[in-house]
Order: sequence, then C-alpha cells, then structure tokens
Amino acid sequence: MTAETEDFDDELVPETGNATSATATAIGASLTAAIDWDDAGKFVAGDLVGAELIAALAKRLPNQSGVYRMFGKDGEVLYVGKARSLKKRVTSYTRMGGHTQRIARMIRETRQMEFVTTRTETEALLLEANLIKRLRPRFNVLMRDDKSFPYILVSEDHEAPAIMKHRGGRSRKGSYFGPFASAGAVGRTINSLQRAFLLRTCTDSVYESRTRPCLLYQIKRCSAPCTGEIGINDYQGLVNEAKAFLSGRSNQIKSGMAAAMQEASEGLDFERAAVYRDRLAALSHVQSHQGINPAGIEEADVFAIHQEGGLTSIQVFFFRTGQNWGNRAYFPKADPSLESAEVLGAFLAQFYDDKPAPRLILMPIHVEDEALLAEALSVRAERRVDVAVPSRGLKKDLVDHAAANAREALGRRLAETSSQARLLKGLQETFSLPHPPRRIEVYDNSHIMGTNAVGAMIVAGPEGFAKNQYRKFNIKGVDITPGDDLGMMKEVMTRRFSRLLKEHAEGPQAPDPDDEDDDDALSDAVMPAWPDLVLIDGGKGQISAVRAILAELGIADKVTTIGVAKGVDRDAGRERFVTEGREPFSLPPRDPVLYFLQRLRDEAHRFAIGSHRARRKKDLVKNPLDEIAGIGPSRKRALLHHFGTAKAVSRAGLNDLRGVEGVSATMAKSIYDHFHERG
Repeated sequence: MTAETEDFDDELVPETGNATSATATAIGASLTAAIDWDDAGKFVAGDLVGAELIAALAKRLPNQSGVYRMFGKDGEVLYVGKARSLKKRVTSYTRMGGHTQRIARMIRETRQMEFVTTRTETEALLLEANLIKRLRPRFNVLMRDDKSFPYILVSEDHEAPAIMKHRGGRSRKGSYFGPFASAGAVGRTINSLQRAFLLRTCTDSVYESRTRPCLLYQIKRCSAPCTGEIGINDYQGLVNEAKAFLSGRSNQIKSGMAAAMQEASEGLDFERAAVYRDRLAALSHVQSHQGINPAGIEEADVFAIHQEGGLTSIQVFFFRTGQNWGNRAYFPKADPSLESAEVLGAFLAQFYDDKPAPRLILMPIHVEDEALLAEALSVRAERRVDVAVPSRGLKKDLVDHAAANAREALGRRLAETSSQARLLKGLQETFSLPHPPRRIEVYDNSHIMGTNAVGAMIVAGPEGFAKNQYRKFNIKGVDITPGDDLGMMKEVMTRRFSRLLKEHAEGPQAPDPDDEDDDDALSDAVMPAWPDLVLIDGGKGQISAVRAILAELGIADKVTTIGVAKGVDRDAGRERFVTEGREPFSLPPRDPVLYFLQRLRDEAHRFAIGSHRARRKKDLVKNPLDEIAGIGPSRKRALLHHFGTAKAVSRAGLNDLRGVEGVSATMAKSIYDHFHERG
C-alpha cells in the first residue's frame, strides 16, 4: 500500500539499498588517529566553522574514493556528495571565490562533516544515492513523489496461481512484471488479461471456500479452477501463456491462439472457436491501449527533462517486453542555477536506488558521470545496463515524445504552483498568520454508529495535497462512547502530537528570513514536520477539545487551530470559522480562500470515509480462523480443504480437528476452545 493508507502506529523506517553494506567502510585507523574525535566518532571542531573547518578536515583525508556529509547547526544534514578522491573534492570547498551562491551558502553553514571511504567510485555513487534518499539534504537535488511502482504478480505459492496487482517488497513467491506507471494502468491490463487468459484474481481464502463458480466465471473472466470447471493442468497452461505474453512473447501467443481458433472452426466446434476469438480480441485490446509500442525496443526507460520558471520536470516512459507500460512525471527539488545534465544525473542515481534498471536507458542529454552510472547500475542488476543519448531514428523519436510530455507537465505545474501560492497568501491575510502556511493539516473522523471508527489527517502545502503525508488513525480507545466525535478527535490529536513531540521536539521552525529575497530555491520544497495551521472539521466544541489536548502537551502556543463549522442549513458557502481571539465569522460567498478551505475540508472528508470503508470491508470479509493464534495460511488452507467452510470448522469436534493434516492435538484444542468459548 501507499503511505496514504498506512496506519500511523507503524514506524516509518526508511529502506536502505544494497550499497550500504558494501560501502560502510569507515576511515581507517591511521586517519582516525590523526583526527581529534569525540565520543560519537566525529571531528571535534571547536570554534571552527565553514571553510576553516573544511580546511582542517581536508588535511587529514586520504586520496581515496568515498562519500562525505556536511552538517549544519543542530545536526541538520546539508549535503551528501561522492568523490573519486575525498581529499581533492573536500579541498575544493576551501578555495576562495569561484563558487555559486548555493555552494557558498552551503560552505558558510557547515558545522561538521563525516566521511565514509569506499573501495571504488561505483560504490561511492551507489552509497551517495542511498544516503540522499534517506537523509534528504537541503542542498542536494532531491527526487520527490518517490512512492513505489505497482507490478503485476502471478503467484507461484498455490496450485492455482492468481494474477494480481502488487506494490512493495517482493516477499511472496511468484513472477513479477513491471514496473507500471500507475495503479490504473495495472488494473486495466489485469482486466484485459482476465478476458484473455481466464486467470483468477480472488484471494486464496476465497478460492478455498468456493462451492460453486462466482460471477467472474459467468461473464467469462475466470476459468473457475476453484470448483473444478477446469483441470489444474489445463489451468497451468493458461498461466504459462499469460507469463509468456507478459514476458514479451505476445506475437507467439497470439499466433498460437489464432491457429487454435482456426482448427476449432474447421472442426465445426464454433463454441470453442468463439472462446479463442474473444481471447484474441482481449489481447489486442491490451496492446491498443498502450499508446506507443515501438518495434525493436524490448526493455527500456526513456527520460526527458525540461526546466522553466525555477522548476524542473522529468518525464519517464516505461517499455517492457516490447509494450508501453505507462509514463510518470517527476518534479525534483533542485536549485535553479543547476544545469539540466547535473539535475538529471543526480535524479537517475536516486531513481534506481531501490528499483531494478532495464537493459537500456535513453536520455536527451549526456549527464555527469554517465559511464560511472551505467557501471553502477550494471553491478546492481548483475547484467549489462546501457545508458545512451540517441541522435536519430526511433529511439530519438521516443526521447522527443517524452520531452514534449515533460514540457506540458511543467506548464501545468507552474500554473498550479502560482495559484497555490496566491491562495496560501490569502489564507495568511484572512487569519492573520505570521507567514503563508507551508504545512496545513486537516482532521476528520468517520464511522457508522461508532463502529470501525477512523480518524484521518490530510496534508497540503505550497505544491498542493501531499498525499504521501496522509495518515489514518484506527480509533482504539475502549472508554470512548460509540459515536463520540469529541472523544475520537481527542485520541487522534493526542496520538498525532505526542508522536510529533517525540520525533521533532524542537517544535515548529519559522521560515528563514534570508530565504525571502534569496534566489536559492532550496528551502521552498522541504515540507516541515510541524504544521503551521491545523484545520478541524467542527465548531467551538471540537476546537475547545483540540486546544485542551494541545495545552496538556504544552504546545498550545505553537500550533494555530481553526475550526470549520457547517453553516446555516449545512449549506456550502455559509461555513463559520472558529479561531482563537476572534468571534466566529464567515467569508464572502465567492472568496477564493473560502473555496480553498472547502476543498481542504472535502479532501479530509473523502479520505476519512475511504479509510473507514476500507476498514469496514476488511472486517466484513475477515475469516474467523484468522483470529486464532497459530493459524497461518497453510493451516487455514488445510482446515478449509478438510471441512469446506469456516462455519463447518467451528462445529467440528476435537477428534475431527485432530484428523486434519498439520493440526496437532494442542492446536486442535485451541481451535475447539476458541469457537466454543465464544458461543
């Protein structure tokens, strides 16, 4: 799942790439002996800062490849860089003059540095990309919108494999095909593949509990191996065909189907011929909805970059098995003074830090360390990866097409950003805020008569909704009366801000006044951890409860809260706004700030309802066997195979339960007691 649906109780631990273990070699004993280190293994700088500190460190560094980190005040990571020679690269920061405004400022703010040596420059590149993604230094080019890509998974841990959408770690045994640019592209492809290969999409528990074919069998989108409508061997043949199609052998599969259709037709078996005809049409539908399908491009990612108005857009198209699997636009955080080649090179290293590279990467321009990048990707993929800049032909046309998409995406982004900035400025003026809010958090609850209660938080900022920051809270308070909105809101706010205090005890930070007139655009893209503004869907009661919680935590003066109460007759446009030190008031009906606040509230409402429905749906389909400790997928499958349904398991006697393969006498007693103690 994406971060949008992640339970807030879970720890958000950044993933690390394989490069870390291979490059975690610290500076050797001879170097550590020459430097005065404190207990944490860092250089004791004394009063040295900026260029003086860097010069003192540079004298002790080896002529060896590695990665360096520059720290500012309070331990903030300013920059992560790699070097063929740490000594030469770090020494370059000590020279007076010749630096861009960005580099000069970074040097001035440096209060500490750390170093890691690597065996090769390739390892340094991999480690640098990994650290940048984890630490997100302010002065680096940063890849944003880094949610994982969806894949198609054909499972291999069941006698009747299923086809499904997959996102995240590859923990389940099976064949993975992708990446696809969006979940929608995966869904459309799976729908067509169902019609072509009749593979099941149900969960294993649903499969085991079926006693007759489901609706998908009736509409010819599944062959129903669950009830024996097709033999397992014949079904495996369909699975193999689907894998072959997704692996690029589409023409071979289509030719085989066409031959089978012709053979059935000649044998006057028109019903079977019609089945093959429909399957062929479904395969053609898959390919016709993929846009460009270039001949001769089996596996490639095509990149393009466009810069305008201080922003950068990078477009990437995915081609796998000769098919176009979609495209996605990225807007990396980068200083406007950086050239396109430098931004694209840094982006590519981060882009492939946690995902496999294709055999070919096409780009519009040559980037810094291009050969090194190709070598690093080849090492990680354990096969050759080519990085090329085509000058003519079909490959050049693909890059040009991606460039056109990058220009259009950036044009839309510039328009949205300009509009968002005006709205945030208007919000500041309307509510007398000290500065335009950089992080707005909006809270809402959703439940049905108190059941499956969920609290939701959405986040918005200068670039619109930040969906990777959304969080849901499964309400857990046992003393909360069902339907008590105030009690639910208290729990949500307590959990949210208690955790925020634990992780970011320094509290909200005001914008740096030096940034206001600075052409350095680095500070405008990092969303702060603390909200500048909290919106609550409710009136005086909700706001009073929220302020009481914030006062208990000692942060009432650090967080601005505003209640959005429904107006007369609950009409949109007549909302009343409740804020401290001011009587509740309304905004003019056509005020853009009013529309903006309504949009924020409606998005929180949408997310809260969606989270509630997902939780309710999960409870509705929950198998009673899942509640028994020690019952995993294998035992559950064995029980359902033996008894047919979970209800039959609940009625079984001890001796019957002991007769199930894999169920011990102790486990049988646990199962029996679970159902009979409840009943």
